[in-house]
Amino acid sequence: MRLFVAADLPVTVRRLLSALPHPARPGLRWTTPAQWHVTLRFLGGVDEPEAVAEALCVIPPRLEVDRVEAALGPASAWFARSRVLQIPVTGVEALAGAVLEATLRWGPSGEPAFAGHVTLARFRGPGSPPADLAGIQLDARFDVREVVLYRSSPRPGGSVYQALLRVPVPVSPEE
Repeated sequence: MRLFVAADLPVTVRRLLSALPHPARPGLRWTTPAQWHVTLRFLGGVDEPEAVAEALCVIPPRLEVDRVEAALGPASAWFARSRVLQIPVTGVEALAGAVLEATLRWGPSGEPAFAGHVTLARFRGPGSPPADLAGIQLDARFDVREVVLYRSSPRPGGSVYQALLRVPVPVSPEE
């Protein structure tokens, strides 16, 4: 079973992403609202999802923060040497570190450093990705309220995700 751990986006942020321009271009496939999240760790093929779920339950008590506030933006960008258009997300590094620590038994070895982001589109066409899609401004902040263990099922039109477990993350009281 192909798994990853993510932070979901609140409805307000999904609305902002939906309002961005999504021009049709040859070779460009836009992600859908059902695919928008911040991947905290990709685990890949896992034979024991129950053990992963159990490991993730230790995250909230181990977090040394009162809340996890994510910042989306300031602008879209293409990942270097990649054909992925994304919006950067910061403020979730400690949470991603806690997920990594809890799930060290699973996942790829030698994985790249964490780079929080929301994937907007993938380019599979010839040549370079459309440069004009980089630099689209977007600025939003939101509390991460839970960590979600997802099953990913690749499909021709993009992967389909199924939530297997939701683990609440501490959120400080409203002021």
